[in-house]
Amino acid sequence: MPGVFAWVQPDGTWWVNNAGAVTGADGVIVVDTCATEERTRRFLGALDAATGGLPVVMAVNTHQHGDHTYGNSVLPETAVIFGHEAMRRGLGEDVIIDRCPAFWAPVPDWGNVTKRLPGVAVHAGTTLFTGGRRVELQHPGFAAHTAGDLVAWLPEERVLFTGDLIFHGLTPLVFMGSIEGALRALDWIAAFDPDHVVPGHGPLVGRDGLADVLAAHERYYRLILDVARAGRARGRTPLAAARECDLGEFRGWADAERLVLNLHRAYADADGGELDLMAALRDAVTWNGGPLTTHVCPLD
Repeated sequence: MPGVFAWVQPDGTWWVNNAGAVTGADGVIVVDTCATEERTRRFLGALDAATGGLPVVMAVNTHQHGDHTYGNSVLPETAVIFGHEAMRRGLGEDVIIDRCPAFWAPVPDWGNVTKRLPGVAVHAGTTLFTGGRRVELQHPGFAAHTAGDLVAWLPEERVLFTGDLIFHGLTPLVFMGSIEGALRALDWIAAFDPDHVVPGHGPLVGRDGLADVLAAHERYYRLILDVARAGRARGRTPLAAARECDLGEFRGWADAERLVLNLHRAYADADGGELDLMAALRDAVTWNGGPLTTHVCPLD
């Protein structure tokens, strides 16, 4: 579609995200950056070539996680960055960019990046324009993948950038959000009735495939809730419940160890407590039998 771009990074696993851009008469609106300086520069270089050197005037962060935000500092200083207020707060509290714990192997080399927060904090939503092209930023109104998720919706082109509300073909991650909220967000996404979906990870989704993708997410989230409910009733820890879980149809999805992280989220929500991020990551490494595999370095 002219002037609308998706940057899809295979294989979409840990730290390997999708991004995108929208162009108009006033310049380029970027949707998310990448985890490292090198990957973000490659994205921006390809975008520069594709647009004939149009300037990046605005950028959107769909949520706080580093694979979508650490490249913010590589953007032009003049670019105005938008993010949900909870996303801005979460990135401000992020410690992984400064010293990544050895839960992942190899530990990503971020390159010369610094923490750059959005200059504009969005509450419920706002609308951006580049020339006559309209880009609506919308928050679902509840925590889902995180507390600060935004989608970028192009109503005329019927293109939806979902961020990590959608992981296409690999295991969703909801440990910093809400399992129930992630379930609710599926109907919210479907209501846009998009022709083209750019997920946060994995291949693009067309109109004909979206219902199946959303249904698979729903089945996975309901499995998490069922396993958590049964595990708590038997006095199992999230790790023990994960070890007893039959992933069934989801066994072949990449990053299966996210099961443990998602169960920690479900337990915390059911108990009305806070999730211990480092404990959840340690349990995921234990379940996995070693560090979480990342393909973020080197580049292909």
